[in-house]
Amino acid sequence: MAARVSILSAGMVTAVGLDRLSSCAALRAKIDGFHETRFVGAGGAWQVGAPVPLPRNWIGEKRLAHLAAGAVVDALKGLKGGPGRLAVVLCLAERDRPGRPVRDPDGFAAQVLTYAGLAASTRRFVIEFGRPSGFVALDRAQQIMREGQADHVVILGVDSYLTTVSVAHYIAAQRLLSADNPNGFLPGEAAAAIVVAPGELRHFALAGLGIAREASYIYNGLDEDGLDLPLRADGMTEAYRVALDGAGVSLAQVEYRIADLTGETYFFKQSALAQQRLIRQRKEFQDLWSPAESLGNCGAAVTPLMIGWALTAYERGYAPGHPVLVEASGDDGACGAAVFEVPRGRAG
Repeated sequence: MAARVSILSAGMVTAVGLDRLSSCAALRAKIDGFHETRFVGAGGAWQVGAPVPLPRNWIGEKRLAHLAAGAVVDALKGLKGGPGRLAVVLCLAERDRPGRPVRDPDGFAAQVLTYAGLAASTRRFVIEFGRPSGFVALDRAQQIMREGQADHVVILGVDSYLTTVSVAHYIAAQRLLSADNPNGFLPGEAAAAIVVAPGELRHFALAGLGIAREASYIYNGLDEDGLDLPLRADGMTEAYRVALDGAGVSLAQVEYRIADLTGETYFFKQSALAQQRLIRQRKEFQDLWSPAESLGNCGAAVTPLMIGWALTAYERGYAPGHPVLVEASGDDGACGAAVFEVPRGRAG
């Protein structure tokens, strides 16, 4: 890893809270935001999901822009001394994902800046890799700060699976959780932001970052007979390995993990295989947290949300220990993992 960055603050707007502290308190207590939505699910029943309870019934890109702006404002209010020269890295759904809610990323980014009260001239970048986008954004943030383009970088993720096209597509693909399909996910939406700054370890810092790709991605159909390739978790294992090597620790030294386990068995197997392939020492217990238990699948928002949750757990003193490993992967095989550390003597 080329340079360390510190995570100074975070913000969230989720189905269980309209700011970071309330969202993280609900995640810790395993309170969920699931209820029937206005979408018709499999078999004609109302589809269960995790929509954000906004004060107005905004729809489309305007709704997501308000979610995103709320997360940015929440993150920046926790930043002491002001942000200085600021850049924003916006994480969005994959370009080819059916029903993706943002069709004009540049226009959407400008709308978010306006709603958040930031200058229209704020330098901004867009990354469109879905759930693992936040790891690519961390790499981009390091580059931005190495080149002196900004004093602080806001990594912002916002996404929603609660669109008509998305729900219809994933019902047809038999990927939504229902009474007839236990191997599926619940659609959700959220926005989350983290504020990062350059420099050596202070407060809560990125210590190692790994990005890789899995050939045997979910429902890949890549072999000559059109069948799924066997899952070995090569991509996630490589992402783990690079992140751990960058941090200078082994997986056995990681105290807990946070993963985007949306509910489909594929992703549980992938995470378990990566752990099994890299554990070389006996580990009595390594806790595993997943925001999907409360929020469902919230797409590109999940990586900054998981990092913000780890930051909050450290600051509030309920983290099982440190370092912590955060992981996410996409339907196309993109995999990311990052290790975060705190100053010695200050672990939660």
